[in-house]
This record gives sequence, C-alpha cells and structure tokens, in this order.
Amino acid sequence: MKIYPLETGNFKLDGGAMFGVVPKTLWQRTNPADANNLINLSMRCMLIEDGDRLILIDTGIGNKQSDKFFGYYYLYGDFSLDSSLAKYGFHRDDITDVFLTHLHFDHCGGSIQWNKDRTFLEPAFKNAKFWSNENHWDWAVNPNPREKASFLKENINPMQESGQLNFVNIPETDFLQNSPLGFDILMVNGHTEKQMIPHIQYKGKTIVFMADLLPTTGHIPLPYVMGYDTRPLLTMDEKSKFLNRAAEEEFVLFLEHDSVNELCTVQKTEKGVRLKETFKFNEVFN
Repeated sequence: MKIYPLETGNFKLDGGAMFGVVPKTLWQRTNPADANNLINLSMRCMLIEDGDRLILIDTGIGNKQSDKFFGYYYLYGDFSLDSSLAKYGFHRDDITDVFLTHLHFDHCGGSIQWNKDRTFLEPAFKNAKFWSNENHWDWAVNPNPREKASFLKENINPMQESGQLNFVNIPETDFLQNSPLGFDILMVNGHTEKQMIPHIQYKGKTIVFMADLLPTTGHIPLPYVMGYDTRPLLTMDEKSKFLNRAAEEEFVLFLEHDSVNELCTVQKTEKGVRLKETFKFNEVFN
C-alpha cells in the first residue's frame, strides 16, 4: 500500500463560523484572520494505492460552479486535483473508488463535472465506484434548512443516476471494521448525519482522515467547534472520545482543512488533550 496527500485547492471561510462560540481573541492565535475575518483553509484529499485499487478520499470543491459561487469562498493558489494526481503519475480515470466522508460541497464537489460540451453533468471519475452510506445519503438529498446550502443537488444526484453509487453498511456501534474499502470507518453525527472518518493502517501507524471532525489543529480543544455543526454538543462528545483514543494509541491525524499542517499527533495534558507535534506527510512516511 502507498498513500499520497493531494492538494486540491485552498479557500477562505469566516473565522467566527469556523470556531462557533469561541472568541476571536482565542482562535486567531492558531488561525489568524485577514481584514475581512476570513481564515485560510485547504481541501486536502488522500489517495490510497492498494494492489489494483486506487482509492480517493474526498474530491475537493471541483470547478463546475459559477464564478459567483466561487466568489463566496475566495479560492486561491495553484493547486488542483488533476495536477496533484499527475504529480504521482496518476489520472482521474485510474481511480477505482471515490470514498466521500460526507456530501458537503467542499468535500464532494470534484466528484461531478460538466461533459465536454457543457450540456449535462457527469461523474468526474468514469471508472470509479462512489461510496457513501444510506443514512447520510438520505440526509443529503432531503436537506434540512441549516445544511441546504452545503448539499448541492448537482454534486449529488449524478452519482446515483450514473449507477456508480454504493453504500457501506452502518454498524450498530458506529465503528465499521473491515469495510469494502479495506479500512475501518468511524461514523460521527455531530457535524452532519453519519460523517465517515477513515482509519487506515499504514507502515505500522494508524492514520485517521479527520474530515470535519477536526478541521485544523486549532480545533483540538473541545469547545472549539464549528458553527456549521448541526449538533455541536454531540461533536464535543465525539471529539472527546476520539482524541483520548488518538492520544492513547498514538494515531497520526491527517488534516483536510488545515492550510499549514498536513499531519499531527495529540497528547494528554492537565488541560485535556492537546497538540503534540505537526508534520509534513513525507517527513513521517517516506
């Protein structure tokens, strides 16, 4: 098995929305804001080469939306999914599986693209299976008012219409072992219904793709919960359980939205679980 981090692009969101009730005087120490109160974020995805399978975890925001839409999110930088794949010698047609942690647009937008003539939308990975779970899919196609702006039908419906959509089973314990993708999956419900957090065994370590359970290192303290979360108190409980386990078992945390830090570890302190170290991927896994 080989794992590759993929930078698909950077964007900006309101710092207050990203940290909920935590005052700016506290969160700006780790995530400094610009004059418009916006903080820098990444859309870092993961590629897993495992035998004859090439598994992509999340797909970034994509490029099919209007300039007006992208203008709300202040995209910047030169990263793209295609250039990141090419860096490692791959093309999107090589992808066999696209695993989506959840269906918010910054995580799944790159899954669907315009066809050559821009007359209809089609899967951006023609040879891949798309993986979600039935509870989250139902949540996304019948969105609540709070998340409606994040679940875009043009990102979601073509997956099912193409016949490429698949669901993983939902375990009673919310921890699925030996999933069809070859890794374990923790399902959490604070941010959105049945968000999926992959746990991958790699070179003697457990790498956890954090998605929106832990967007950046600045979100490690328990009260630092996004305003976007549908059930913030549940997020705090899920974070507490996960971070304690991560500290005890020395998990390596792969950060999707941290624009500076690719990986981190955590440790227990008198103040609770806190950041231990940060790393670039190639510093830990050569």
